[in-house]
Amino acid sequence: MMKDIPNLKVKDLAIAIVPRQENDPDEELWDVYILNLRDEPIDSVFINSKGYGELEGEQLKTTTLRHFFERIYGLKTEQIEPIQRKLFGLTNEFWVSFMYKGHMYDKKYVFVKGSIDEMNFTTIPILERKGVMIR
Repeated sequence: MMKDIPNLKVKDLAIAIVPRQENDPDEELWDVYILNLRDEPIDSVFINSKGYGELEGEQLKTTTLRHFFERIYGLKTEQIEPIQRKLFGLTNEFWVSFMYKGHMYDKKYVFVKGSIDEMNFTTIPILERKGVMIR
């Protein structure tokens, strides 16, 4: 039975977090984007986001936010949500599910505590801005 279930891996999809003001990593609000790095669209994109961990000696958990995009075209991005700089001290998780060519895919993207930092910046494809990205 297990041989009948396809083992589908998510490829060419990324989550990026970039400062709202280009070249200003001290900006209080940053933006979270989903990037479709494939040439073809993906459909019924559902994203759950949450933050959790210890901050200033206190266990914290943010509200779980849910986002839906009917379609994200190939080589395009969509802004998911803003994120406050003070939440970078938490683990920030984005669980993405979508349909592609009749199959359901899902993947969890986890920005661990302290990873959203200027020392981890890279140039984000499509956006052509500096930020942190998980592919």
